[in-house]
Amino acid sequence: MQSGSEGIRAFLSRVTQDKGGGMGLVVHEDADHSLAARPLLSAVALEGGERIGQARDVTRRFMARAQAVHGIPVSERAMGLAELVVSELVTNAHKYAPGPCLLDLEINDGAVEISVWDSDPGLPVPQSTDPNRVGKHGLEIVMAVCRTFEIRREPVGKRVKAAIVLADDPGGHPAGRLM
Repeated sequence: MQSGSEGIRAFLSRVTQDKGGGMGLVVHEDADHSLAARPLLSAVALEGGERIGQARDVTRRFMARAQAVHGIPVSERAMGLAELVVSELVTNAHKYAPGPCLLDLEINDGAVEISVWDSDPGLPVPQSTDPNRVGKHGLEIVMAVCRTFEIRREPVGKRVKAAIVLADDPGGHPAGRLM
């Protein structure tokens, strides 16, 4: 079993810098698979006070590239919700976990899958709905707008994952869940 830092080093040895992004955006390379058969994937390590804005920028560019370069339909709703969810999850990582966090974005099965890893092993607990509460609504919002949501402890830290459906479904649930 690899330690957390060994696992991160192993992952980083399999990626290359994206020359167009300039913000630490990395794209997984695997010469054995065609691009068409693989999910679209982006991973970035974020640290410092600017990480929340950087995460939103990376997400916006990733979604725009999925649309423009790969021809994947992305609704305005999905674009906005992806930025919102990334902002909430990276904000929580910044507030509650020391050190950098990792943001992974993957388009697979008609959804953008968002994953944020941080070093804090403590699992966040969504608070019950309280219209009088000021603040601390981020996790509640994320859970309401996502098709799936998962929190899991890892050997080092934790990973929070959420998926947002890319296409709008007229008459369907806005988060893409079956009604």
